Amino acid sequence: MSVKTAYITGGASGIALAVAEMLVGRGVRVCIADRNLEGAKAAAEKLGKGAIAVEVNTPDWDSQLAAFETAVKEFGRIDYVFPIAGIGERKTVKRDGSTSGFQKPDLATLDVDLIGVLYTAYLAIQQMRRQEKDSSGFRGKIAATASACGIYCVPTIPIYTAAKRGVVGFVRSYGKYLPEENITLNAVCPNVVKTHISSDAFYERIESENLMTPMKGVIDAFESFLDSDISGECMEQGPKGGFVRRAPEPYLDQESERAMDLVYERSYPLHQPE
Repeated sequence: MSVKTAYITGGASGIALAVAEMLVGRGVRVCIADRNLEGAKAAAEKLGKGAIAVEVNTPDWDSQLAAFETAVKEFGRIDYVFPIAGIGERKTVKRDGSTSGFQKPDLATLDVDLIGVLYTAYLAIQQMRRQEKDSSGFRGKIAATASACGIYCVPTIPIYTAAKRGVVGFVRSYGKYLPEENITLNAVCPNVVKTHISSDAFYERIESENLMTPMKGVIDAFESFLDSDISGECMEQGPKGGFVRRAPEPYLDQESERAMDLVYERSYPLHQPE
């Protein structure tokens, strides 16, 4: 049986590095893609088992393309893709009372946490479409990192929430179509996990109230997608465990449901070969 391969963004640290460790434990060769090339190289060296490192700036298409093509050239086939790289909320505009005119908002969080994820996913989808099905009948599997903020509303982190809700919406929609092409697309939505995205003081407060989500639970959620044929699902992972969160909103009425069915039919040709 051929060795499986994976491409992981943000793989030098945090959740992505833990995912890489899980994959190597399963005998998977991994490509660690990270903006911190030295960190990615250190991670790849530590992982061993044929792991490689590439530099990537996820919201930059050309950078993503170059990194992904390096992985394809090295591995030939990419079985699993994990768009995990992300950053936290930033001050979108200054509010000091002394400015005049209008400021351009800092939307870097949206660029990294949504646009970067979409770039990675579409590279994966295009590559997987070219691949033969494996022994389990799939051309490839994609599992992204979203967030509990993609399910709930957090008023003080609007850009991060918008980005993560975008990932959830992408997965719940396109993930229901992609199995037609023998590709799966899912997401893990962690609550607060100890990474580099927040301060030590914040994590200490979370831990003091027993609210920290264990990293093991998050990694178990990612691993569960590798062993399943489900697609279009978002698995929330919290301090007490995790479960798949189905799309919560019912249709307003039968007319709305029928209208959405017709929108699906209208848009179906967008995803077919020309």
